[in-house]
Amino acid sequence: MEALILIGLISGIVTALSPCVLPVLPVVLVAATNPADEGAANTAAARRRPFIVIAGLLTSFTVFTLLGGAALTLLGLPQDFLRWAGIIVLAVAGLGLLIPQFGELIERPFARVPMRHLNRNGGGFTLGLGLGLVFVPCAGPVLAAITVLSATGSIDLRLVALTVSFAAGVSIPLLAFALAGQRIGERIKAFRTHAPAVRRASGAILLVMAFAISFNVTETLQRFVPGYVAAVQERVEDSDAARDALGSLTGATSVASFDECSKEAGTLRECGTAPEFAGIQQWFNTPGDKPLSLDGLKGKVTLVDFWTYSCINCQRTVPKIAGWQSAYADSGLQVVGVHTPEFPFEREVANVKRGAADLGVNYPVAIDNGYETWTAYGNRYWPAHYLIDATGQVRQVHYGEGKYAETEQLIRELLIQANPGVELPPQTGAADSDLTKDRTPETYLGANRMEGIANGPVAEGEAKVYVAVESLPRDQFALSGQWTVEPQFSLAGADATLKARTYAAKSYAVLAGTGVVEVLVDGQPTREFTVSGTPRLYPLVDGEAREADVELRFTSGLQIYALTFG
Repeated sequence: MEALILIGLISGIVTALSPCVLPVLPVVLVAATNPADEGAANTAAARRRPFIVIAGLLTSFTVFTLLGGAALTLLGLPQDFLRWAGIIVLAVAGLGLLIPQFGELIERPFARVPMRHLNRNGGGFTLGLGLGLVFVPCAGPVLAAITVLSATGSIDLRLVALTVSFAAGVSIPLLAFALAGQRIGERIKAFRTHAPAVRRASGAILLVMAFAISFNVTETLQRFVPGYVAAVQERVEDSDAARDALGSLTGATSVASFDECSKEAGTLRECGTAPEFAGIQQWFNTPGDKPLSLDGLKGKVTLVDFWTYSCINCQRTVPKIAGWQSAYADSGLQVVGVHTPEFPFEREVANVKRGAADLGVNYPVAIDNGYETWTAYGNRYWPAHYLIDATGQVRQVHYGEGKYAETEQLIRELLIQANPGVELPPQTGAADSDLTKDRTPETYLGANRMEGIANGPVAEGEAKVYVAVESLPRDQFALSGQWTVEPQFSLAGADATLKARTYAAKSYAVLAGTGVVEVLVDGQPTREFTVSGTPRLYPLVDGEAREADVELRFTSGLQIYALTFG
């Protein structure tokens, strides 16, 4: 219990310092001040106002995160009812500040209450309640655990403690912002001498923010703000202690092989069989909105992406994923977005479709409102993706943002493995690329697409002895020894060698057959490996980006389809 409370508190503090706080920050600063109060009689009440507002936020966020979805279902209300209720509270409060007569009208219910403190602070507490309903934090494993357990009815004392501690952690920085704003206001004379004008300006700010949140304008702005606390959040929420504590709470652990694979997101791994889609409420962006299955997708390379449309981290990731779908669909890639909701309003299919259209989602989406597919994968993050090869095996796992260039390179490698003769388009150029700029392009060794050979022409379908070339121009290759060049591959014979002048950090070859390959870089032996079976990708070189002669020496009978570079 103590570990859960500590993890929840720290996670909440980090979350409140992230870009996700930006939409509510102006509201906190405005709500925590009371420009209408004048004189010593109201000084104590005014100074309590930040605490009252944040208490309202903490209360509504905690209660409705734990019980909101179940309560709405029980009452037969739309799942986005609470969000719109929060927006209405902000708008009404803004009108009350902007129009004094309207403000007096909405304050009358509190004036009739005999409790003096509620009379003075009821408006601030109500505004805090509304603020908690529209606050959409960036989700990590802690909030994911709270959301999934609450939605599935697995509420116990430990979950309540985690939720309260997380909300308290969120409240601490927000309270600090509110108090700082209040102190600044007290020290600026214009705030005191022009209280009515300040009050109207505050009301206008609340109305603008209510409008911006209702039309998702704030989300658009947040996408352009980098996730400056992402690394800290990962260290806190993805530590071994956090995993153990959250695992004890959920009663289940994530798939161990998937977690292990996520540690090396830039490398193809054998991560295990991909779980099938389960409990999907609805599909869209498929032919006739009919369901897909991983079994039916075998033969294709599949990227399963867990996302939710209001998650800022997901919003930054979706354009990259949509770009891959557009670029590689004809080459055999299928992206599937599994939309698992973080908040009740994200369970409304109409909201998801609208959010998907706004983000440019052009690939199939599965509505996982029951969290069954999420649970099958043991997932703990938004966003998270699982890259699956043509046989149904998970080969890469990545949690969170980033690693776009590495993922795209792995997609290309799996597409070549699935179809060695595939013609891939140029790389989409992900911004965070760690790959070498201007690297050597893919080089195909079948006669149908062979380019860049320095000692051609080739004799297609016939065994021929090729003479070695000592010096090669960059991005060209030469065969030596006996080779039979077929339409899709070249078959090594006696003393078969291939030398290429490359510029890259990583080099790979698609090979088949049974035998041994020796790799030399600039004439120096670097590795030797055994090839066995049907065509697959084998790593050749992994190092710093530079120009080099890469030479491969083959035993007779091996087939080489292509060279690819990163």
